Amino acid sequence: MARAKSVFVCQDCGASHSKWAGQCDGCGAWNTLIEEQSTESAPKGLSGGKGKKIQFVGLTGEEKRPPRFQTGIAEFDRVCGGGLVPGSAMLVGGDPGIGKSTLLLQATASLAKSGDNMRAVYISGEEAVDQVRMRAERLGLADAPVELASATSVRDIVATLDEAQPPHVVVADSIQTLYVDNLDSAPGTVAQVRTSAQELIRLAKRRGFGLFLVGHVTKEGAIAGPKVLEHMVDTVLYFEGERGHQFRILRAVKNRFGPADEIGVFEMMDTGLAEVANPSALFLGDRDGEVSGASVFAGIEGSRPMLVEIQALTAPTSFGTPRRAVVGWDSGRLNMILAVLEARSDLSVGANDVYLNVAGGLRISEPAADLAVAAALISSISGTPVPMDTIVFGEVGLSGEVRPVSQSEARLKEASKLGFSQAIMPKTKRKGGRSAPKADGITVREIEHLNELVGLLRPVKAAPPSVLAGG
Repeated sequence: MARAKSVFVCQDCGASHSKWAGQCDGCGAWNTLIEEQSTESAPKGLSGGKGKKIQFVGLTGEEKRPPRFQTGIAEFDRVCGGGLVPGSAMLVGGDPGIGKSTLLLQATASLAKSGDNMRAVYISGEEAVDQVRMRAERLGLADAPVELASATSVRDIVATLDEAQPPHVVVADSIQTLYVDNLDSAPGTVAQVRTSAQELIRLAKRRGFGLFLVGHVTKEGAIAGPKVLEHMVDTVLYFEGERGHQFRILRAVKNRFGPADEIGVFEMMDTGLAEVANPSALFLGDRDGEVSGASVFAGIEGSRPMLVEIQALTAPTSFGTPRRAVVGWDSGRLNMILAVLEARSDLSVGANDVYLNVAGGLRISEPAADLAVAAALISSISGTPVPMDTIVFGEVGLSGEVRPVSQSEARLKEASKLGFSQAIMPKTKRKGGRSAPKADGITVREIEHLNELVGLLRPVKAAPPSVLAGG
């Protein structure tokens, strides 16, 4: 017979403990253990049970795949892999106030107004119906045939959606506000989040509608709740952006029906989120003349080439330990580039504060940005600007060698479209007689070591010995 048992569950990682402790043994977080009631039954052997046999099928079949739902928002559909797959579950996370609800309301309204008899349902557990209506009116979506409700009981939601003609798309905003009434724990706890998501995902798979679950994030930026939640869904999307910038990035970190690491770029305006079809031009729109310490990086985000400006500033420190401040890039990788410049290129930067910024609020994780960061640092140290019509990309090794990166031609073509005429990139190893990557109007300068880049950006006038050594 089932018996109730009290366990203490970590609200960050979902690990269970038999007694309360200040620190979770699973993830190391402090003060995250909450007491919950767990119903357990004695384990029984399953080999002699009356389970039904599973029918196996081949990898190929005659069944036709249902078409994807196109929302009409190209950037949104791109991140989803070309549209919404019927029966799929998507988890959308982001900082409070970043625009998650606005984005999903615009997507459901666009889908409902597509004219294909598409039913879109928006269930809000955080806001009343009048609050959502006010947002829709501000966004100019009041006439969209979206079915709206305010509910938090999963039992009521399942009973409403479990019908012969279910909606095509359902939004649950947010999963942390929903609860299952046969659990004693409060909404937002690990057990409630896991069970609520499981019930909704099971219904979406059975009835074939696309499901969006909005998730809160922790102070570290990860989606709150058990990590198993991200494994349960088909797609995990993060909505990113800096509050001081109007740009918003929708990034896919997991997608079973399309490429991961795909991004969509939006601009936050008074009337809602507007698509940015050419993000490179937007991120480079505020450049003003040649200044030292700035370089243009030609990167790849998902399947899209994108140009972004990297800014660096070095200044003599007034403290015993120099500062290393980074926005939009990995601080550990910056320290590595600084160490390589000191050890392999005889540039003395140890006594300087170093500040690095990726303009526009974009976050870059691609190793191909190493050479652009090095160019910005060398330019700041020497005082020699990188030419405005030049793009830079390449990976830097610990010995100072510049390593080739993938999709060089796509990077060059994107730069050519925006009027760039020069490129500093790694020397590629060509096999089978392949020609060097090129694009119309781009003059390519291939380098093999950081010393060649230092030679290109040598100072116009002699720098103080404490700043530039060996020049």
